[in-house]
Amino acid sequence: MQLVLLTALGVGGATVLGTVLGFLFKNISHRFSDIVLSFAAGVMLAAAVMGLILPSVEYGGRFGLLYAIAGIFCGAVCLNLFDKLVPHLHKLSGVDQENHPEGTMKLNKILLFVTAIAIHNLPEGIAAGVGFGSGNTGEALAVAGGIALQNIPEGMVIIGPMLAAGMSPRRTFLIAAATGLVEVLGTLLGYFAVSISEAVLPFALAFAGGTMLYVISDEMIPETHAHGSQRGATYALLVGFCVMLVTDVLLG
Repeated sequence: MQLVLLTALGVGGATVLGTVLGFLFKNISHRFSDIVLSFAAGVMLAAAVMGLILPSVEYGGRFGLLYAIAGIFCGAVCLNLFDKLVPHLHKLSGVDQENHPEGTMKLNKILLFVTAIAIHNLPEGIAAGVGFGSGNTGEALAVAGGIALQNIPEGMVIIGPMLAAGMSPRRTFLIAAATGLVEVLGTLLGYFAVSISEAVLPFALAFAGGTMLYVISDEMIPETHAHGSQRGATYALLVGFCVMLVTDVLLG
């Protein structure tokens, strides 16, 4: 339990770290942030497949494949519904910063922006927590590490719209940090859910994997290919995937 709590704090703390870096390097180039985000996408892709989906098939027994497929699509559909209700940070941050260069973004859009981040952070946290339910600590830490890597560049970019709207740096930091706390809650929620009933473990693992695949395909890859650095982003993703692959093999 202590390891789960520390991991939860690490996953949520990665957003806070990204926020701090965002303040320190406000003029960071898109090319650099795209490379970092692509590397994180590769790590998350490998972690989703090897740390969540394949264990789901294994723990599901004779119906493992069905559990995995159902879980993957349920996870993706849930995030798709979230997207319909609340646009995610890349859709909001990119559009609003272009249309409101003088910081005229209204308060309700800021609240929508923060809510979108929080909503998407919850299933990511759950994915980190569910991994521990399999009993394979190495794979669980790999999944959590991939999510934490993704949270750093995300934390770097979320401060821009709030500062552009005239929000004070102190309040901006506190709100950004609060979105990281949602992932802490999600991690603990995912862990306790599978701890209460091992029967839901195969489906929960695949569900978490499906949410990660959706985030990678729908948000991370399009974002990293939107600024003319497609080739570098592609290779960064492959490097991230291979790093996670080597780590998973070495951890056994």
